[in-house]
Amino acid sequence: MRTLIAPTEMSGRPGRFIYRFVLVSTLVGFTLAFVFPLYWMATGALKSSRELADPNPTVWPESWHPETYSEAWSNVGLGHHFLNTLILAAGAWLLQLIVATSAAYALSALRPVLGNVVLAMMLATLMLPVTALLVPSYLTVTDVPLLHLNLINTPWAIWLPASANAFNVFILKRFFDQIPTELIEAARIDGAGPLRTLLLVVLPLSRPVLAVVSIFAVVGVWKDFLWPLLVLPDSARQPITVALLRLSEFMSANQLLAGMVMASIPLLVLFLIFQRHIVAGLTAGSLKG
Repeated sequence: MRTLIAPTEMSGRPGRFIYRFVLVSTLVGFTLAFVFPLYWMATGALKSSRELADPNPTVWPESWHPETYSEAWSNVGLGHHFLNTLILAAGAWLLQLIVATSAAYALSALRPVLGNVVLAMMLATLMLPVTALLVPSYLTVTDVPLLHLNLINTPWAIWLPASANAFNVFILKRFFDQIPTELIEAARIDGAGPLRTLLLVVLPLSRPVLAVVSIFAVVGVWKDFLWPLLVLPDSARQPITVALLRLSEFMSANQLLAGMVMASIPLLVLFLIFQRHIVAGLTAGSLKG
């Protein structure tokens, strides 16, 4: 077996030292590259406006101003926009689970005619840039086909487009394909229909991948900016990402950074808590007996 470092070199002390030095240096370098922007944003909110505007930036605040966070929260009403974001994320999460789970189960277990063609067409949408879909998506929510409803300035303008996620359908179908057919057949013999089989057999076995889909759904809506900016022009209905842009002209630079930090904290906490579930759900390919 060929590797980057020969086994004979690894057996000696210089080889082990070089290997560990390169490994640690790489890990530290990548960690700093990802963590330093977060550190700069968090500490920038603790600086005074004068220090933050200084052309010679300081890595550590000369004077601490933790009250900036409370001022950013209360003075410009970030709490209201946080609630808007939470409502949008919760509705999109629920609809994504319903639509993606139903579509993946139908393609995996029910195997409709031309199911592979439908899946291929879904995956083809992943090849298109998001900006290419803005105009047709916007025209759709301004005049919903058949219903002729205008969804602008309503949560449905965020929920409905978010529910059609081909990537989540693909992940769920890949997992459902690994569920032993014996379990599905046993449920059918016991008299369970497709819906009951899905609810009582398939979903309890799919908790790891459902956790992954849930995290992707919440993160996707929480960090989205361009689409809410287009479909939610009413400032009272805007999420935190759009509100920060609109309120930036009324906020000082340190208060704006404080608002960005508070908007990022829920996603960071969500990732730190469920990072193992993300890895387990994406790599789940079999069931233990």
